[in-house]
Amino acid sequence: MGIVKISDNLHEDLRVASNALSRSINAQAEYWIRIGMLAELHPQATYQELLRQLLRQEQATLKALVQ
Repeated sequence: MGIVKISDNLHEDLRVASNALSRSINAQAEYWIRIGMLAELHPQATYQELLRQLLRQEQATLKALVQ
């Protein structure tokens, strides 16, 4: 695991969003990173399509753990 430096303003945005969505600051940052990566890889995709992609990835991970 590494440390990522971000601006104070972005950290505050993370804090506010994480409180609103009942996530830790790290979990919120990871979520935004994952959505951003998917958006760059699939610029034509809607937000809902990106969410479906994340859910499929999580489902595949869970299936591997259960087997």
